[in-house]
Amino acid sequence: MDHGGHGMNMDLPPFTLGRGLEFSADPFFLIGCAVALALYGYGVVRLRRRGDGWPVNRIVLFVIGVLSIALVMCTRLNDYGMVMFSVHMVQHMVISMVSPILLLLGAPVTLALRALPVAGRGSTGPRELLLKLLHSRYMKIITHPVFTIPLFIASLYGLYFTPLFDFLMESKTGHIAMMVHFLAVGLVFFWPIIGVDPGPHRPGYVMRMLELFAGMPFHAFFGIALMMASQPMVKAYENPPASLGIDALGDQSAAGGIAWAFSEIPSVLVLIALVFQWYRSDQRTAKRSDRAADRDGDQELKAYNAYLASLQARGQ
Repeated sequence: MDHGGHGMNMDLPPFTLGRGLEFSADPFFLIGCAVALALYGYGVVRLRRRGDGWPVNRIVLFVIGVLSIALVMCTRLNDYGMVMFSVHMVQHMVISMVSPILLLLGAPVTLALRALPVAGRGSTGPRELLLKLLHSRYMKIITHPVFTIPLFIASLYGLYFTPLFDFLMESKTGHIAMMVHFLAVGLVFFWPIIGVDPGPHRPGYVMRMLELFAGMPFHAFFGIALMMASQPMVKAYENPPASLGIDALGDQSAAGGIAWAFSEIPSVLVLIALVFQWYRSDQRTAKRSDRAADRDGDQELKAYNAYLASLQARGQ
């Protein structure tokens, strides 16, 4: 496969972690990451200038999420990912399963809704357009599990096991589009499950866990299929450059192992976050009940006790 259209040196030395982490920015993702951090920082500053707070943990999670994208797209991991299936799979797994979780826990949509000014009467501003999008029929469709789970699965099997992957790898634009697609699929899949931001599809916590486990096993099956294959399954990686000193089938097996292992990491992260969110939700509900009891003098408890007393009186 000729990757000359990417303007990169095909005679890459054998892969090491040190070489992979050398700075080698993709301009599209470098600018995108910088803009994302700048906009998020602007929103936080705007809130604090008017006396409102914004949780530090959300800032940290969002920043780490953006940096995780930069890690795989603005270093030589991106160069090696063009010729090594295993490195590409690291990129795919990070940008589709780790970065989206961290970004969503940073609640960027909530921050935007709080930071953007309300438009004047009869006019529509950015905040109103964002609200309109959040409540649109389009958003209801793309965040529903009937759509997100098949999309999540198709992004693996429908891409790698068809000629589409080879077509996208032939150009820089195609490669960028593929990575943006991975990020977008991860965001719409994990948003209803773990997202802090408001959304049209927000099931209960048990249903969220079921949605998570409905999609994760397919990553494991995909990884196992690559590991067990007796020949290269993706044409783009069947003839790696001799300078790398790798075997295509061995590299494919490593890619499968990475896909299989990464199916566990997001599951653990999401489960921890879900349990914590569930606990916080129960705590808020309990506090609201306590405040209501304080306001009405615990009338609900008195009524229940009176009901029990009436049952006891009838039983006598």
